[in-house]
Amino acid sequence: MGFFNGLRAAAHSWKSLFIQPASAHCDTEDGPAVQDARRALETGNVNYALKWVHAEGEDEVRAAFDAVRAARGGDRVEIVERQFLETLVRVHRAGEGAGFDGIKPTGTELPPEVVAADAALESGTIDPLRGLIPDERWSELEKRFVTVLSKKEFDVDDLEAARDYVAAYVHYFKYAEGEDEDHHGGHVHHH
Repeated sequence: MGFFNGLRAAAHSWKSLFIQPASAHCDTEDGPAVQDARRALETGNVNYALKWVHAEGEDEVRAAFDAVRAARGGDRVEIVERQFLETLVRVHRAGEGAGFDGIKPTGTELPPEVVAADAALESGTIDPLRGLIPDERWSELEKRFVTVLSKKEFDVDDLEAARDYVAAYVHYFKYAEGEDEDHHGGHVHHH
């Protein structure tokens, strides 16, 4: 029995090296949450970051953002900026029911479905995902793609609309990667 448990543990370890959850996309330096956090810092508009967290996590992210603003020009600004980025991603992932073990570096390899899902949103056509998603899941994927595209043009200062977009975005990505097989459209970011 110990031998088989050892094999199972080794297989799980190997699997975790190659298969990362869709939300892992959000915990990379290149990912959309970190990019929006940087945009919030550049513009002074925290709403770019707040759209990634549920309302209950807003105060924590806002406090981390305010700490960066207060530290500007000081010798701790880089440390406080990093804390803000990590707070945002940690709170975002907690809202998805996922853990957080730090922001992955620039260039972190992502599953091809995640790369293609990003390319599809960027180009406005679902074609980059063709051949990566099983046929029986294609219809639902198209629905989720259309939904996220329809919500893409939101006012960043309308947090309800911005969070609605992020919920649709995450719902689409999870399905593209095969993690969210339900068809009811629910997500923990639902507002």
